[in-house]
Amino acid sequence: MKRVIKKHPLAIRWFHWINFPVVAIMVFSGMLIYWANDVYRIGWGNKTILKFFPDSFYKALHIPFRLAEGMSLHFVFMWLFAINGFVYVLYLIFSGEWRLIVPNKKSLKESFLVVLHDLHLRKSAPPQKKYNAAQRIAYTGVIIMGLGSLLTGLSIYKPIQFHTLCTLLGGYEWARAEHFILTILFTLFFIVHIVQVILAGWNNFRSMVTGLDVLPGAKEIFLQPVIINREKEPNQFTAPVIKISQHETLQNETHQHNVILEEKKPAEEADKTKDASDLKDQLPSNENKPGDTEDSNKL
Repeated sequence: MKRVIKKHPLAIRWFHWINFPVVAIMVFSGMLIYWANDVYRIGWGNKTILKFFPDSFYKALHIPFRLAEGMSLHFVFMWLFAINGFVYVLYLIFSGEWRLIVPNKKSLKESFLVVLHDLHLRKSAPPQKKYNAAQRIAYTGVIIMGLGSLLTGLSIYKPIQFHTLCTLLGGYEWARAEHFILTILFTLFFIVHIVQVILAGWNNFRSMVTGLDVLPGAKEIFLQPVIINREKEPNQFTAPVIKISQHETLQNETHQHNVILEEKKPAEEADKTKDASDLKDQLPSNENKPGDTEDSNKL
């Protein structure tokens, strides 16, 4: 029988489902802003290996010439992102849920084993509680990334008002680059997270909606009695038989614990009956002799 247990508290589910669309809007609106000055690339000198982003990418998502729309969306939803994240961290601290998310000293090693298991390079995964070691590192990393995105975002949003923070982050250009890198990491996390949810199945997704997790029950074992046909297999599942001759058996000696007497079989009974009849035929017949007849007449 299946068992239903509580997995995710209501607050965790609210924070999760508020944060998901908010971050998605933040990433998309950030792309609308970035289009106006897309300077980042991977390469060296005049050699470009990967440009962020090609024109075909912008056109496919209808990004060009939407700078004002992107700024308005970004600056509104950033406050929802900040408030939701701040309340989430407070909840983790005061509810004790942080113990289930913050990695421990074994998490780094176990996370490597989890990755090998997910890649089907290892048969079994290490034991886990609510989250495995890889999830604990990833979720803690997301919290740090969220804080970093907030600080770098404020630095490039109001570089004069937050000039001290902007200076600590390396100046405006460095703060913008750091903000862009964190956005890419958030996007990669979303992709991996969604793929993992799909692979984990419906039960895992449902637990984040209802808060309940359905666990498979213990397997039921049915024992079926086995009927032994002694006529076909007379010695099946019996101990070895030891034959003891009459002269080997001592007087008043019992063999209850040391000897297993052979069971009589129908065929052996028939042989003994035949031997007895043969012996009877060999004995003298019981015909009356002359002397016996006279004695009987006298009587």
